[in-house]
Amino acid sequence: MSHRLRRNLLLTAVLAVIVGVGWTVRKQAVQESAMRESYALPKTYQQMRNGIMVLCYHRILDDNVPTKIIRDLSPNSQLHEFNVPADQFAQQMKYLHDHHVKVITSDQMARMVHHHQPIRGKYAVLSFDDIDRTVIDHAVPVMNRYKFPFTAFIITGNTGEYREGTQLATWSQINAARKTTHGRMELGLHTHDMHHLNAHMQPVFMQPHFYGKFQRDFAQSKRDLVRHTGVRANSFAFPYGAGTDQINRFLAQQKLAWVATLDTGLVTDDTDLNETPRVIVNHESWPSIAHWFQSSDS
Repeated sequence: MSHRLRRNLLLTAVLAVIVGVGWTVRKQAVQESAMRESYALPKTYQQMRNGIMVLCYHRILDDNVPTKIIRDLSPNSQLHEFNVPADQFAQQMKYLHDHHVKVITSDQMARMVHHHQPIRGKYAVLSFDDIDRTVIDHAVPVMNRYKFPFTAFIITGNTGEYREGTQLATWSQINAARKTTHGRMELGLHTHDMHHLNAHMQPVFMQPHFYGKFQRDFAQSKRDLVRHTGVRANSFAFPYGAGTDQINRFLAQQKLAWVATLDTGLVTDDTDLNETPRVIVNHESWPSIAHWFQSSDS
C-alpha cells in the first residue's frame, strides 16, 4: 500500500469519525431541544387582539454553506435557538413592513403603559441582546432600509470579545452603527461582566452572595455606556432571562423605563415594565409571531 493511499484512507476515516460524532451530537441536541418548553407564542396570547410584542433577537448569521455545516454539526444554542439566518431576518422585517405592523420605540412603549391608557391595536418593539458582529453586519442595514427603531442591549465589559461562538461588536462598531440609524438605535444594559454561568451552570449574578457585586457591576455598566457612547441607559435586559426578587427590587429603584426578561408574553396597559415579557425569535417561534400580527394590515 502506497504512502498516498494510506494517507487518503486515514483522512477518510478521520472525516467519517468527525461527521459521525457531529451527527450524534446534533441528534442529541435536537432531542434535548424537543424536550424544552416551546418558544412559540402560547395560545392564550394568540387570542389577544391588542398589545405590544417585544421581539428578542440574538444572532443574525449569514446563511452560507460553511455556517450551515457548522450549524448542522454543532449543538451550540447560539446557532439554533438564538440564531435567525440573515435571509430569514430580512424576510421577517419585510413582513412587518408589508403588513403595516406599527414598530415603535421602547420609549413609546413605556409611555403608553405608564399613562395607563388602554392599548388599542398591535405593536412591535425590536430588541437585540449581546450585540455581536452579525447584528451590526446583517441586521442594522435591514432595519435602516425600513427605518425601524430598535433597542440594543450591550454587555459593556465584553465588547469586542469572542464568546459563545461569536464576536461581540466593539464600541467603535456600535457607535458607527448608531450614526447610520439617525437616532433609531437605543442602547440598554446587559450587565458589565456578569453574563456567564458558574461551574454548576447557574447565572453568576443570581447567586445571593453576589448581590453586592451585581450592584457594583450595574453601576459600572452605566458609567461605561456613558463614557463610550454618551448615552444614559434607561433599560436593562437580564442575562438568561430573569433575576431574583432582590435584584428585581434593586432595579425597580434605578429609574429605568423598562427591564427586559425572556418570559414569553405580550405587553398590555397593565404590564409591570420592570418585568417586561419578550418573545425570542427563531425558526420555531416566528410562525406564531406572524400569525398574531396577521390582522395588523386590515
